[in-house]
Amino acid sequence: MRVAAFLVLLVAGVHTAAATEAAPAATTKPAVAAVLKDFGLFGAWAVNCAAPATPANPHVSIFEMQPDTVVERHDLGPEYETNSYRVIAAEALSKTRVSVDVVFKPGADGQQQQRLIFRVEHDTRRTLFNRIENGAVVVKDGAVVGRSAKTPLLHRCG
Repeated sequence: MRVAAFLVLLVAGVHTAAATEAAPAATTKPAVAAVLKDFGLFGAWAVNCAAPATPANPHVSIFEMQPDTVVERHDLGPEYETNSYRVIAAEALSKTRVSVDVVFKPGADGQQQQRLIFRVEHDTRRTLFNRIENGAVVVKDGAVVGRSAKTPLLHRCG
């Protein structure tokens, strides 16, 4: 259960976008916050919004702290440290899939960059893919690698 909960935590965080100089409009990528807003990802998410946060029922919140600085936090309950992520890039892959690059524990000794792909549809969100930068694929095709456990299906709260 803790392994599955940890893998749930490997899902997105805070971002400061770098401006591009003199880039043609056709090649300018949308800002991170704009991509996440288009997918309706801002707000609160949980497996069961009415139940308290636990490793099996993470409460995930994603919000913009300042213009295009996006933070995602994972609350696993009072016995666990809240995990923070900074989103450093976001790109729409299809109408229901979005790729995000995040920094887990930004600024901390254990800081780690990851790439994730989420499926977002019908007020739900699931992690389909997660790879640690220069490292292992942790989630593939919506399941934890090496296990048959699917990643949790999070529902929009509120």
